Amino acid sequence: MRAFLVLVVLGVLTTPAGAKSLQVVGYLGYLGEWELTATVAENASGTPKEYAGPLTMKHVGLCTQDGPEEKTGDIRLRISTSSSQLDATVSVAGDKCSYSGRLSDFYTGTMNCPDREPVPLKLWVK
Repeated sequence: MRAFLVLVVLGVLTTPAGAKSLQVVGYLGYLGEWELTATVAENASGTPKEYAGPLTMKHVGLCTQDGPEEKTGDIRLRISTSSSQLDATVSVAGDKCSYSGRLSDFYTGTMNCPDREPVPLKLWVK
């Protein structure tokens, strides 16, 4: 019990007061063959709001043979509530990609990685 309380206290001490976390879920690719999930924490108060956290991408397409391929990395988000714009930087396997999306029912845009064609990415943030 004591160890549990120590972990809870340490978690509270390492989280900035009033910091907000968000769940991010998305589908990357023309057929949505990559599932993207992340939990991001607010970095600083300001406009636009900035968030960052670890990211997991899982290949969920039909052509997966030896189980789903999985990649990990991190994501940084900038959300502008006034213009319904979300800009992000995704870092996975040494690649740094950029994303810009507009809000409709979800954020829709393209992810751009060096030496690759832009790929559609749909994001839900809650």
